[in-house]
Amino acid sequence: MVKKSKILFILFTIHYSLVTLLNAASVRATVNTIEVVKGNPVQLRIKATGGSAKFPKILMVGDVPVSGQSTSSSRNLSMINGKVTSEQSTTKVIEFIPEHNMTVPAYSITIDGTQYDTKSIDITVVKASRETNTANGLFSLEMRASKTKVMVGESFMLTVYFSLRNDVRLSEEVKYNQPNLSSFISVHDKEPSAYRQGNYQVQEVRYIVTAQHEGNFTINPASARIALPDRSRRDIFGMTFGSVWKQALSNTLDIEVLPQEQESDLIGDFTIDAQVDAQEVMANKPVNLTLKIEGKGNLESFEFPKYEIDGVTVYSDEAKVDTKIVAGELYSIYSKSFAFISEDNFTIPQRSFSMLVPKDQAIKDLTVKAYDITIKKTTTSTMTPNQTHGVVQTKIPQTETTKEVIVEKKVEVKSVAWWMLASAFILGVLFMYVLRFVPKLKLGGSSPYKESEALKILYAHMGEDEAVEEMVRKLYAKKNGDKSVEIDKKRLKELVERFR
Repeated sequence: MVKKSKILFILFTIHYSLVTLLNAASVRATVNTIEVVKGNPVQLRIKATGGSAKFPKILMVGDVPVSGQSTSSSRNLSMINGKVTSEQSTTKVIEFIPEHNMTVPAYSITIDGTQYDTKSIDITVVKASRETNTANGLFSLEMRASKTKVMVGESFMLTVYFSLRNDVRLSEEVKYNQPNLSSFISVHDKEPSAYRQGNYQVQEVRYIVTAQHEGNFTINPASARIALPDRSRRDIFGMTFGSVWKQALSNTLDIEVLPQEQESDLIGDFTIDAQVDAQEVMANKPVNLTLKIEGKGNLESFEFPKYEIDGVTVYSDEAKVDTKIVAGELYSIYSKSFAFISEDNFTIPQRSFSMLVPKDQAIKDLTVKAYDITIKKTTTSTMTPNQTHGVVQTKIPQTETTKEVIVEKKVEVKSVAWWMLASAFILGVLFMYVLRFVPKLKLGGSSPYKESEALKILYAHMGEDEAVEEMVRKLYAKKNGDKSVEIDKKRLKELVERFR
């Protein structure tokens, strides 16, 4: 009996300890670094311990916008000196990128109805130095620009060189963060270059950068983290597991953007080629104009102006711009096509563009010449095929007197069995009944119009309805060999019948 009472006492003590857990509520704010290289993120961790916590909504840290945040919770049970304690923790992680020295303010967090305050934290922002570009000689990042002084609208190439020592073995993929290019228009070159240089493997990450506004700009560093096997942690077989992360930053770059000395439509060194497929066509037949602009410079933001000609329906496709690196310089190819439909003669007007060549600081013109288009009219002949020209017939044979001949023909009518007539009537009724449901079955969804015929009909009405214009685009793309285009036959029929 005594033994049973002792057991009950122990269980009661444990139960009482669990029920009356002592939770020392507290809050604490920490950062992963109080000295950060400009352009690199800082992580602020606010941990609330002791109960259910309520955090304020944080969208700015001081005057710096939050770039990301997350929240996690946990509960730990522990026994110290015979006492069972419970610890409920909630952690909020906030990431931001400071541009200058700043102070992380104090925040108020409510735990089970009681308010607790964190302490403020001072952050120092420093410029990247050569020492921060490497991680113990294992790998490094370096950023270079083909030009550091450009005009508004002028492009340059920015290259980040990631160098990894040949004997380094990684346990996970490299985590790379590109430099901040928000002050520029940038295009990532999707054809990276990799090679060996001495004791390092070098990977080039290239960007085509175009200046938008004049002024002095600093491109913040790129960063990379590599994972190395954690040799301090081994399993029972002696194999390492886990990773140790190392980080390196590139240098920063100062770019000076000058205003254009002379205004121009393009900056670069380009040539233009334009051609029409015909200058004489039948009425309502398309005349296709194709143009190509190519050369050194950036054409990503260039837009060829629309043609507007009275009495002419004009269709144009989306411009295609290919950008690549040639001999260390930016090279662009701009392609676009137009189709013109008319019932009368018309002229495709001339188009001219000014081009500023940075090397010579000279303005040149790019010109698409004018084209006169003749529309041929269809004519119908009033002459019969056997009509003779310039010959007088003098010997005309006399026709004999026509005799009327009456031929009597007897038609024999045979009787038809009544059941055959009834069967025919029933089949006819069934056939008519089935026809009522044929449209609903969508047998093949075919259109009675050929796509070439539909294209000709819809071309002339393309400017009247967006749906018609979209269908014309698809028909035109399919006509030019785009096999990915699918035509809704039912919709095509509806559109064509509107203009028949």
